[in-house]
Order: sequence, then structure tokens, then C-alpha cells
Amino acid sequence: MTNKRILVVDDEEDLCEILKFNLETENYIVDTASSAEEALKMDISSYHLILLDVMMGEISGFRLASILKKQPETASIPIIFITARDTENDTVTGFNLGADDYISKPFSIREVMVRVKAVIRRTSSNIPTIETPTNIDEETKASNLLTYESLVLDTELKQVTIDGEPISLTKKELEILTLLLSHPKRVFSREEILERIWEEDVLVLDRTVDVNITRLRKKIGEYGKYIVTRQGYGYCFKY
Repeated sequence: MTNKRILVVDDEEDLCEILKFNLETENYIVDTASSAEEALKMDISSYHLILLDVMMGEISGFRLASILKKQPETASIPIIFITARDTENDTVTGFNLGADDYISKPFSIREVMVRVKAVIRRTSSNIPTIETPTNIDEETKASNLLTYESLVLDTELKQVTIDGEPISLTKKELEILTLLLSHPKRVFSREEILERIWEEDVLVLDRTVDVNITRLRKKIGEYGKYIVTRQGYGYCFKY
């Protein structure tokens, strides 16, 4: 049984009802919104996943996703775009906005159910509850840190800081950075990264790795240059 909450945002009422019915048979709690404007009036931070159409009214799905990713209380909520726009540029735009998956219309309900389950499973710990202990074993604390100069990744708190300032990364971006920092100078192929970071039953393309690497480089600023592309081989953290 699951009590995960899902918000479906799509201007096709029939499609919203079909998705709602099928998701509820899987024991999800489902709400729907017929526009981005309607969705923004809701308590979006209470949802564990958003199924989001791209082509809607004045505020598109891409714009809504951008708005949500800029707000701390909604930034970590996974998003699956469901849309008839399935060109490579649209897909890359979706992933650049922080999407966790991208499903093209028309689709099978079974495919949607599988992808929803996979995304929720792998993102269920996106927002860890952090408690500050009264007594911290400094040696244990240090063992949880991966560092290069002022770039610090705390593997226990799932947090990245640069010069003490927190950097907002998605779960996948954090996992990729953890992998590369844990094995500096080792080259990981796209296939290795997919196998280590993404679930085996999730259909993802090699370019998904490239898109996440591009976003990660941008977010960590000057340290992005240390994530090196070895043409024909893959990626490594090299300094």
C-alpha cells in the first residue's frame, strides 16, 4: 500500500480522469488541475510527483516546471512531462528544467504506471529530514565528506556546498557528482553511469547522462570545468 500523492496537470479533462482512475487503482492519492494557473493555487509542496502536460494555456508546462524548480519548497518534487511534443529539442528542454522522465503521447497506461512507480521509488528520499546531533564524532563526520578545495559533498546529509553556500542539485545530479568525486580521475562511460545511477527497469537514453552532466557543471560553477569529457569514453572528475 502507498499513500504517495500525485498531481496531474493537463488541460485534457478526459485524460486527467483516465490517469486519476488508473493511478488510484495503484493506491496513489491523486488530484488534478486543468491548467498551470489552477495548479499554482494548490499546495504543490504536499505532492510526491507531478505529471505535467507541456502545451497548456498562458503558462506552459515548461514554464510551470521552471517556476517550481526555483522555489525551495517545490524544487525537489519529481516531474514527469506527458506531451505530444516529442522532438529532441523538447525532450532536452524538459530534462534541462529538471524533469525526471518524459513520456510522449500517445502512450499506454501501463507504461505510465511503470514509469511513475520507478520515479517515485528512486526519488522517495529526495528531501531528507536533517537532525543536528548534540554530539558529533568528528572522525565519522569527516568520513562522510567528499571534497575538492571549497567544493564539499556530504554523503550523509545529501548536500553540496561551495564556500559554505548550499548548492541545489537534483537527486540524479547529486548521485553523479558523488560517483565522480568518489573516484577522481577514473573515467566512467555513459553506460556505467546509467547502470549505477538509474534503475534497470527505467527506459533512459545515453543523452540523459549528457543533459544531467551539463546541468551539474552549470550549477557547480567554476568546478564544472573539472568534470571532463573523454571523447568516446565518458566522464571523469579530473584536477
